[in-house]
Amino acid sequence: MTRTGEPLAGRAEVLAAAGDHTYVRLTTAGDPAGGGITGFRLGTDTVVWFGAGPGGPVGYALGDGIRAARFFASTGPDGPVPRPRHLHLPDVSAPVLAPHLAFTRIGRWLFLDTAAPPSACPGEDAVVPLTAADHDAIDELLDDVLPDSTTRPGDARVAGWYGIRAGGRLLACGADRSRGDVGFLASLAVARDAQGRGLGGALTTALTRRLVDRYGRASLGVYVENVGAIRLYRRLGYTGALPRTSISL
Repeated sequence: MTRTGEPLAGRAEVLAAAGDHTYVRLTTAGDPAGGGITGFRLGTDTVVWFGAGPGGPVGYALGDGIRAARFFASTGPDGPVPRPRHLHLPDVSAPVLAPHLAFTRIGRWLFLDTAAPPSACPGEDAVVPLTAADHDAIDELLDDVLPDSTTRPGDARVAGWYGIRAGGRLLACGADRSRGDVGFLASLAVARDAQGRGLGGALTTALTRRLVDRYGRASLGVYVENVGAIRLYRRLGYTGALPRTSISL
């Protein structure tokens, strides 16, 4: 053991230490060879690892959130790796986290996943691929419904956008942000005046089935306060849940 933890060299060692969790498979899938992935085992219950995001270096952790926070607080000129700008930690509240790390933004969410394709849903045949011509409409919809969404048109992580139109207007959208062998949905949004009409269920059903068919598993993230969306995703089979706290340093 080093002062900060036991080094994990490469994606395979990080996955083994983390029990091959779907979330770890997704967040370590950016390096095809896996050799560039760096991680550390902290004690017997915590694993941290590093990646790259659109806003700079990213740190991840499973296990004990405070143990992980202390590790990331020690990174920098005297630590084992540069300090990331963004961290995705186990569920930790702001008051508990504040003594260990100074952050400008915090969000608590759930990583949900499923290996079962959902049952057919009315209206899912209205879900169609979107193109670059729809990017302004996607941004407008997200600005109104999900202004904090970090997945936007032009994001290199997005494999494709999908949506539902009516009367020439985009009423719902979602992004396929799958990586490696894990399907991942992001920026699922329905226009305010179109909510309650089943569009969110139709969109999520169609995209979930698409990803399960292709990857064998679909996943997504949802803020803990979005109770209605969590209820919908549970109904569609997203039974796996991993609580997350994301912060910007």
